[in-house]
Amino acid sequence: MWVLWAFGSALCAGLSSVLAKCGVKHTDSTLATALRTVVVLVMAWAVVFLAGAQAGVAGISPAGWAFLVLSGLATGASWLCYFRALQLGPASAVAPIDKLSILVTVAFSWLVLGERLSRRAALGLGLLCASTLGMLAA
Repeated sequence: MWVLWAFGSALCAGLSSVLAKCGVKHTDSTLATALRTVVVLVMAWAVVFLAGAQAGVAGISPAGWAFLVLSGLATGASWLCYFRALQLGPASAVAPIDKLSILVTVAFSWLVLGERLSRRAALGLGLLCASTLGMLAA
């Protein structure tokens, strides 16, 4: 089931890039990021309440809160950088560079979470990065 959610994420992220590029055309990138964040905030809380998950807030541990806050800060910084890049460059180049974040994810998954990277996965990661860089050179 997680694979379907991952593909849904990829589809929505792809649409988001094009829509964001249209949105920052004549708007300050920082303002556009803030407006987008408000929309995400409202949508996320609506889903929390529709699912009846709001009571779970009390059960979040201090460490959980710390990691969620750090994740939020990283997301905010990522979005600010992404929207500025979209404002200045073509979406077809910005999006692939943004997706190189997979390198950071894999590295931190190994360092922090202790996840292993098989040879096959490492090869796939290398090919993914090489093909992304190849797209930019074209």
